[in-house]
Amino acid sequence: MKAVILKQHGAIDSLEYVTDFPDPAVTADHVVIRVKATSFNYHDIFTVRGMPGIKVPLPMIIGLDMAGEIIAVGSGVSGWQPGDRVLVNPLNKNKGLMGEMMHGGLAERCLVAAHQLIRMPDKVTFEQAASLPVAYGTAHRMLITHKTVEPGEKVLVLGASGGVGTGCVILAKLLGAEVIACAGSADKARRLHELGADHVINYQEVDFSKWAIEKFGKPQRRSYDGGVDVVVNFTGGDTWLPSLKCVKRGGKILVCGATAGFDPKEDLRYIWSFELKVIGSNSFYDDNLKALMDLIQQNKIKPVIDAVLPLKKAAQGLKLIESRVVFGKVVICP
Repeated sequence: MKAVILKQHGAIDSLEYVTDFPDPAVTADHVVIRVKATSFNYHDIFTVRGMPGIKVPLPMIIGLDMAGEIIAVGSGVSGWQPGDRVLVNPLNKNKGLMGEMMHGGLAERCLVAAHQLIRMPDKVTFEQAASLPVAYGTAHRMLITHKTVEPGEKVLVLGASGGVGTGCVILAKLLGAEVIACAGSADKARRLHELGADHVINYQEVDFSKWAIEKFGKPQRRSYDGGVDVVVNFTGGDTWLPSLKCVKRGGKILVCGATAGFDPKEDLRYIWSFELKVIGSNSFYDDNLKALMDLIQQNKIKPVIDAVLPLKKAAQGLKLIESRVVFGKVVICP
């Protein structure tokens, strides 16, 4: 079969497109799917580069998020049959992540444990489903499962133009929030406004924390005046301290990652003086993915897809993610 494989860690150019990779054979408690769509996440870049403490068995077909059609069913599998349309939860409870500990979505076919399968509603496309797990699933758990956003609250989203970011903007608006979206270019700012953000900040030109204070007032230690209600910060790094400064007393900072650095400068005075709540959210579960597909089925949300590329252009697509020029998701259709 055709596949994109990682033979050694390094730059994205180390990925190799091949046409003769062995087809997966169906095994007990597993199915083989024909991969219809797979989407990239920044985690795929970390996998290509190599991550401390994680030994990836090479060669590896990368790609966490995928959706497809069942073509073979192994013994011990019930409730599934060839032709069923499925979204794959990339976490295998026994082995780890698809595309990291076992072959992932950048191939024509993939072996998947039956417990990872989620049935797709009729009106959800393969491209939409494949966009969901890591990005939108994470956003859904952080905002909805943990009940962190209330109608009318002011929610500032950092990194709003990426997969998790666009998911947060869409879901926060669905929850009735006033959304402030931060991005790094005028074009991304324009597209975020079109997506529904009430306010958009180009952080290359404007300090987002100072903007929020000028717009909504300086947070007060002895009252609940000023500042934003929620900051969504999955970047960390030098954005952490400014985030603390613009949140109102009793406000929340939501954290599901640290793409710009996990060990930022801290100032605990803001946390106790303003009684801030730092709320962590890790990963996603089947219920998040089912709920998201139901929202798509009901035409309440639509995942943002920047580009759909063929398998042989997978490395090109991953470079778009690495350079942070994308708006939303990059999808590969084998």
